Amino acid sequence: MASNSYTPQEQMVAVAAREIQDGDLVFVGMRLPILAYAVARNAHAPNARGLFEVGLMRDQPAGAFLGTMGDPPNVAGALWATRMSNVMALMAQGSVDLGFIGGAEVDRFGNVNTSYVGDPTQPKVRLPGSGGGADIAILSRRWVTLMSHERRRLVEHVSFVTSPGYGDGSPYWRKHNGLLGGGPVAIITTLCVLHFPELGGEAYLASIHPGHTIDEVRAETGWELKVAEQVTETPPPSESELAAIRRFDPEGFWTRSA
Repeated sequence: MASNSYTPQEQMVAVAAREIQDGDLVFVGMRLPILAYAVARNAHAPNARGLFEVGLMRDQPAGAFLGTMGDPPNVAGALWATRMSNVMALMAQGSVDLGFIGGAEVDRFGNVNTSYVGDPTQPKVRLPGSGGGADIAILSRRWVTLMSHERRRLVEHVSFVTSPGYGDGSPYWRKHNGLLGGGPVAIITTLCVLHFPELGGEAYLASIHPGHTIDEVRAETGWELKVAEQVTETPPPSESELAAIRRFDPEGFWTRSA
């Protein structure tokens, strides 16, 4: 049974958690993915392990709220506390099953921008850069983007490709450019879920979150969005999913509506 009261961010966490399969090694990242790992690990993926860029591996969620991935509760009880280089080496070896990436912009082929917005000589906004995002995009077996659904964020062409998805969308683009990982499988937003074809290419609308419409999604998307033949309604967070989310984010620091 699902609750009638939840935020768009809680919906995103629930959907992201469902992307985690039992036994996955997950490159978790900050904010909502931390909660998604906790939800999945306590439900359908008890054997999933979480990998954190600061150099940590866990086989269970942290015992208390995390404001950053390096907070003491994340270190306590870790399977492995090591250097960042060792964590990134696991990804280079092809051991990471799933990664999560956020960004300022994403385009229809799944390319993500976290570098700058606008003209590179005089950008409107300067962003923090790749962090581990490019590594996740290039090396993990599959990855998911989480992003607020706004026309200025879902754009036809990103200002800069920080983390490559399917490039220009042409067949085998990733292989031709020497990218070892499998590429993006989904874009999870505050309005919907976009999926990619099995062999890559252009994102299409797969499901709409409760209370929203195809027209609303299209109006907030910066390209002519393809739509699946049978668009479904995204299952809302279940009571157990919400309970887990609120256990690990009791004050709603990551999940309250803006």
